[in-house]
Amino acid sequence: MKPSLETKICAITLKNPVIAASGAFAYGVEFERLVDLNALGGLVVKGLSREPMEGNPPPRVYETEGGMINSIGLQNIGVRAFVEQKLPRLAQLETAVFANVFGYEVSDYVEVVRILDDHPGLAGYELNVSCPNTSHGGIYFSSDPSLLAEVISSVKNVAHRPVIVKLSPNVDAIEPIARAAESAGADALSLVNTFIALAIDPHTRRPRLGAGFGGLSGPAIKPIALRLVLQAAHAVRIPVIGLGGIASGADAAEFLIAGATAVEVGTATFWDPRSPLRIARELARFLKRERIASVGELIDTLKL
Repeated sequence: MKPSLETKICAITLKNPVIAASGAFAYGVEFERLVDLNALGGLVVKGLSREPMEGNPPPRVYETEGGMINSIGLQNIGVRAFVEQKLPRLAQLETAVFANVFGYEVSDYVEVVRILDDHPGLAGYELNVSCPNTSHGGIYFSSDPSLLAEVISSVKNVAHRPVIVKLSPNVDAIEPIARAAESAGADALSLVNTFIALAIDPHTRRPRLGAGFGGLSGPAIKPIALRLVLQAAHAVRIPVIGLGGIASGADAAEFLIAGATAVEVGTATFWDPRSPLRIARELARFLKRERIASVGELIDTLKL
């Protein structure tokens, strides 16, 4: 019997639990010639801001042991260009498409979601809250429960689609942040975002990235990401999407066992654009070998 990979996030049915993560899959349409987008469990477009952004100075990516550090700087075409140039094609897909949204003030998030909400083609929104709030002296939304609650509740006032909140791992404890997001109205959580990191060229004694610090992702962060997903999933009742170093079906299974309802794949797509499809196939084979009938039977089954 073929195992069922179907899962649900915020009443959105995904044909499989493997989603292409924001930042690694551009706006989705750029991968059409390489990947059957309709075979994905879902995809999250790269972060969208109120106005276009050029991003950080190069170099922007550095490969490190077990992963990569990036400092793209949230380069994007802006929400208005996205709805004109990218969204019409995305709206024709059968897979669930989520828009990743970021800003530096609460009003930025609200305006981007307000514009997106007027157009068809999206299943929901993923809020990137790993940004400094410039109107509050640079405090990060992701590290301050009250600021986090403010941005989520404000977005929920204008959003007519589910709101997923992407949490940062760069906090003292994930549980109070997860609970604050849930209390403010988040429909689901995704975690983790990248870890703040630094790579140095010992010959020049300069950072290897143009902006200095960057975000570490890839297999190196998987054990920590698993721990944070477990803690967040046990702290809230809303669904959790796990990400951080997933490169195989077994990796995906571990996140599901830790309590995730679905997973996102990011860094792996840099060396294999079809990795989300491969990981879904490997997950199906894992379930079959383990004689598990459906993905749902695997979720939150860690034996502690």
